[in-house]
Amino acid sequence: MNMAGYHHFDHGDAHLPPGFRFHPTDEELITYYLLKKVMDSNFTSRAIAEVDLNKCEPWELPERAKMGEKEWYFFSLRDRKYPTGLRTNRATEAGYWKATGKDREIYSSKTSALVGMKKTLVFYRGRAPKGEKSNWVMHEYRLEGKFAYHYLSRSSKVYLLHSP
Repeated sequence: MNMAGYHHFDHGDAHLPPGFRFHPTDEELITYYLLKKVMDSNFTSRAIAEVDLNKCEPWELPERAKMGEKEWYFFSLRDRKYPTGLRTNRATEAGYWKATGKDREIYSSKTSALVGMKKTLVFYRGRAPKGEKSNWVMHEYRLEGKFAYHYLSRSSKVYLLHSP
C-alpha cells in the first residue's frame, strides 16, 4: 500500500508531527485496530473513522474520514443481507460493492498463524446485473482463524478505500 501525504489534521489531530502518515500493514490493521474494535466497540482510532457503508456513496466517504488524500480507512459493522443468513449486504442508494478476485490470507509475522482475510471490492453504479463499473476500490479486512473463533458474534470490519 502506498500512502499519499495527508492533510486532514483539522479533526483534533493538530498535535501530530508534520509529515505524519498512517501506513499500517495488513497484519497491523487486523491484529491491532480491528481486533481491538471487535473486542471493545468503544475503541477509537485517530486515523480510522466509523461509518455505515450502506448509507454512504464512495465519493461521500472521503469527507467522513479522519485523514487521507487518496486512501481512507473506516470501521464499519457488517450489514447482513438477510436476518438469518451470512451474506453481506453491500448495496447503497446509487449502486453496490462487488467482490473481485480471491480473498487474501493475512498471517501473523510472529506466529505465522492465520489472523485475517482481505477482500477486494469494486463499486458499480446502478443495480446488478446491469451495474456500471467505477474506479472506486475498497479492501475489506475481517478477522479469521482463532481471532474470528473467539469473536464470531461480532462483525465489525476495517475498510481501506482508494480514490479513482
